[in-house]
Amino acid sequence: MPVMTARSRMEKHRASTPLELFFDLCFVVAVAQAGTRLVHAVAEGHPFTGVGGYAAVFFAIWWAWVNFSWFASAYDTDDPLYRVVTLVQITGVLILAAGVPRAFDAGDWTVVVIGYVVMRIALTSQWLRAAHCTRGAERRVALRYTVGIAVVQLGWVAMLLLPDGTSGAARAAVFVVLALAEMSVPAIAERDRPTSWHPHHIGERYGLFTIIVLGETIASATVAVQEALDEHEALGELLPIAAGGLLIVFSAWWIYFAVPIHDYLRGSREAFIWGYGHYLVFGSAAAIGAGIEVAVEEAVGKAHVSTGAAAAAVTVPSALFLLTVWALHARHFKRDLAEQLPLPMAALAILGCTSAGAWAVFVAGLVAAAAVAAGVLLSRRPVPVG
Repeated sequence: MPVMTARSRMEKHRASTPLELFFDLCFVVAVAQAGTRLVHAVAEGHPFTGVGGYAAVFFAIWWAWVNFSWFASAYDTDDPLYRVVTLVQITGVLILAAGVPRAFDAGDWTVVVIGYVVMRIALTSQWLRAAHCTRGAERRVALRYTVGIAVVQLGWVAMLLLPDGTSGAARAAVFVVLALAEMSVPAIAERDRPTSWHPHHIGERYGLFTIIVLGETIASATVAVQEALDEHEALGELLPIAAGGLLIVFSAWWIYFAVPIHDYLRGSREAFIWGYGHYLVFGSAAAIGAGIEVAVEEAVGKAHVSTGAAAAAVTVPSALFLLTVWALHARHFKRDLAEQLPLPMAALAILGCTSAGAWAVFVAGLVAAAAVAAGVLLSRRPVPVG
């Protein structure tokens, strides 16, 4: 059995493995489940309940992916034992996905937590293997991860034991505390020695997951439009939504991949802020697809929401995506104020498109495309020195 020691950050041509890509694709099931439940909640006129449930469920999905991706960046040995343990983690992901509807609709997190237990048993065994194969500070980091992950997981199991009469606010508070505890584990574990995650590899991993989430957005929106056409033949009402939705998703892809991020990810502080902030990037990208589905259902009379609310289901996550990608990602590569302004201004303009009624999605798509065009033109102009 190969020794599990840290891989070098200076490793050349580090790229995602087929196993990592398979792992990501299995997450599509969970993301799709969360998006479907969000559509149903918003379409039935319960937007705040839907967004709250979506935020909680998506955190569980996102954090499971984060745990695996950063460990793999530092310790992927790709030997048979590592592969088998990763397949066990994938099994946990699928169990989690099966529990998403119950967690979203009824606040029953039992199946989701069981999925997490399966994933965590596998992940802690990986960290224990790393601890067994290393010495000194590196071993202490691995053991801190092992203990931290196990302790917080016990907290999630204990959450299931809360009395039936516990209020929703109290359960939400417990969830927030446990989520914050989850995110503190890496900071505590790596306080005196960071793991050897690979900047180029991590940048690629996050980029690939962004593509997967945007792809799920296109797939869900396409199915919604197809079903609406089959049932209602409302081409005139659906064409602006479909065109605007495509422009938004295409623009989101362009904006995210306009610059390579690995040159920025040099220290743990930058990496933590950038990596954690992607909760909003991934969550808003997936929510765009759910919003397009709501807009389609409203256009054909199936949704119990106003035209403005249906428009907001698209414009709000679209604006959030642009703003968070700018704040975390794009702004570090802008040369002056003129290059900094298009994305924040486009985000505000897209929010303003909500008032455009049935044409809101189409106009928002035009604004997103204009932001891309402005960014391209501004990046090609010479900037005076001094």
